[in-house]
Amino acid sequence: MLSQILLIIGSVIFGLLGCIHLIYTLYTDKFNAYSSEVTEAMKGTSPVITKQTTMWQAWVGFNASHSLGLITFAFIYLPLACLHISFLKTNLWLMCVPILVSGAYLLLAKKYWFKVPFLGFFISTFCFIGAFIVNS
Repeated sequence: MLSQILLIIGSVIFGLLGCIHLIYTLYTDKFNAYSSEVTEAMKGTSPVITKQTTMWQAWVGFNASHSLGLITFAFIYLPLACLHISFLKTNLWLMCVPILVSGAYLLLAKKYWFKVPFLGFFISTFCFIGAFIVNS
């Protein structure tokens, strides 16, 4: 029962972070640069790889796809944890994947992001490791 609760908590955090990030990306200016000149420069230049997009469009797309990855992870693991916990508990790989994924996001958050996602991924990683230990 404890491993199930920990898996649910970790998955819900992923889903919440993904949803909030998507809303912030598409409906607010929270990911805009403080300097309007930087935003305008991003809108006026393309990456070296292609002229078919601007740095601004790529920035919005990367942020949106990042959000969708978090939401997808939650949409997979939340139903598994709620409805198929016995299957999860007997599958070593499926118990390790959330640790690996959340650990990777934790490292990214530590190196590149700020304290809110770091704290969220820290708690998720702790929950997933705890679920694995309790299940062992």
